[in-house]
Amino acid sequence: MALMQNYARLPVAFVRGEGAWLYDESGKRYLDALAGIAVCGLGHSHPAVTRALQEQAGTLLHTSNLYQVPLQEKLAEQLCRLSGLDAAFFCNSGAEANEAAIKLARLHGHARGIAEPKILVFTQSFHGRTLATLTATGNRKIQEGFAPLVPGFVRAPYGDLGSAAAILAADPAVCAVLVEPIQGEGGVRPAPEGFLPGLRKLCDQHQALLLLDEVQTGIGRTGTFFAYQQEDCLPDVLSLAKGLGNGVPIGAVLARAPAAALFSAGKHGTTFGGGPLVCAAALAVLETMERENIPAHAEKMGAELHALLQQSLGKHPQVEEIRGRGLMVGVVLREAPHKLVERALAQGLLINVTAERVIRLLPPLIYGPEEVRLLAAKLSALLEEQP
Repeated sequence: MALMQNYARLPVAFVRGEGAWLYDESGKRYLDALAGIAVCGLGHSHPAVTRALQEQAGTLLHTSNLYQVPLQEKLAEQLCRLSGLDAAFFCNSGAEANEAAIKLARLHGHARGIAEPKILVFTQSFHGRTLATLTATGNRKIQEGFAPLVPGFVRAPYGDLGSAAAILAADPAVCAVLVEPIQGEGGVRPAPEGFLPGLRKLCDQHQALLLLDEVQTGIGRTGTFFAYQQEDCLPDVLSLAKGLGNGVPIGAVLARAPAAALFSAGKHGTTFGGGPLVCAAALAVLETMERENIPAHAEKMGAELHALLQQSLGKHPQVEEIRGRGLMVGVVLREAPHKLVERALAQGLLINVTAERVIRLLPPLIYGPEEVRLLAAKLSALLEEQP
């Protein structure tokens, strides 16, 4: 095989998708409970996204950011309206969005006269696989082999507001805090109540920027357009990707003044980011989400899924906890499961295990009651059969 072997791929290839279902080369169908890792929020082959891509592909694919891109401007206006932030920069992925957020933080630090700015990050976090975002990530396993890592990061325990306060008070070079409202790769771990608003207050006290990584939680996944909207915690900088394009690669950084003004001409850029094709797709996603109130639907279906899982698995000897928000659910097992993902695949169910022993469920946000019941039943049966 001519591909580099950096993925442990499962023995299946999908050729077609429709709604919450994927179909392999033999025609077998699979209930998708992963959505391309929180990407296909509107499911597969959604007509609005398909139509937007077809129409745009027939008119204009690319011009570069040397020129005005009207669809990019329209998408920025929509995202700023939905988020309450002031300006947007578009890129191609979540890692790139977090890179841009890190660069904004360093510009902010230098503007404050800090020679070597630092960013506070947290244990068990995941922010990407570029060198800077890999360093920000709180997982030594995925950092292994990539030293020397990027300087300028300090780390605190996730959810420990006291530790964050102590670091900010002791080190004036810390000019920003980067955090996920719910840690995805870290095991679907929601921030404890009061943690995010507490970080907001600390940042205000210390003239630091609050950077929220909503690459996985954003675009309706947790029951609101953005997870921070469920708490009193407006960020200075917000990173997005995954669900924004429903499968088309697009990332975004949103910022409010004065952080939004830190990027001047030539300070940052991208060849492909914010092109007409991806912006057309993202606009179709946002318009559909608003028109059909998809975030509220995700909250309702997530509550039903959580209740069903609690009913069937809450007292299971292998299950430690069921946690999450909206349609971002983690079933925490007491030990790493034996070939659970492979056995689920054989039963026509697509799931994922992260942090070694957390079943991560990230289904399309268009799930209805029937899919929710089917997912809960299939997962319960698999755990009952767990060797």
